[in-house]
Amino acid sequence: MLTAERHKFILEELREKGSVLNTELMRELEASESTIRRDISRLAKEGRCQRVHGGAILPESLPGDQDDAVTLRQQRHRTEKLAIAREAAGLIRDGELIYLDAGTTTELMIDFIHGKDLTFVTNAISHARRLGQRGYNCYILGGQFKSVTEAIVGEEASLSVRKYNFSRAFLGANGVDLQAGFTTPELKEAYIKQQAMAASRQVYILADASKFGRVAPISFGSFAEARVLVAGQLDDSYRSYENIWEVSE
Repeated sequence: MLTAERHKFILEELREKGSVLNTELMRELEASESTIRRDISRLAKEGRCQRVHGGAILPESLPGDQDDAVTLRQQRHRTEKLAIAREAAGLIRDGELIYLDAGTTTELMIDFIHGKDLTFVTNAISHARRLGQRGYNCYILGGQFKSVTEAIVGEEASLSVRKYNFSRAFLGANGVDLQAGFTTPELKEAYIKQQAMAASRQVYILADASKFGRVAPISFGSFAEARVLVAGQLDDSYRSYENIWEVSE
């Protein structure tokens, strides 16, 4: 296949999916890894894509620009998110210390939590307010407020989360991929997620099926590091993995 034809295919895939993986392009185009890397490098130099670990994303998906406002994300895949939230809340046991990441699915969990003597730590102001209204003991991390995702981020928040020993952590992700792992657009948020994972005995990623196969710019954990609760039309290639928990809607 000619170089121009490969470039056209890559750009069409990016427009359709928002991100592409080198391994997928190698298979679809029957090209070597070095060829695909050169193609992506060329397109990136032309400003038509952005290179990330293991693939490429659209230019508008650069860190800091990819996260949509909370009000928009709350409406997407709501049925799937509710199913995941209900299942996740049912995993919590009395007396546990829980880390609840900022995000629309983790926020939906709050209405389904019924445990006793629970303590929560979160980097989301909205989560802390709702947990407090339900009578739960809750600590909120200090740091920089990110208005788009309504999350607390930054070095101070990262230092704070290290102090805890969580029973469970429930985290969101913009992308779930076998090679790239769990990904997010923003470095500061990624670092807090990493710290929360390291401080937790059990880690759960809450992601509807639309997140699978997507790769955001920053990885915060490998695919095998957490259990993934998912609802929706999941690609068959993920179903054989033991850490994938499919939830009925």
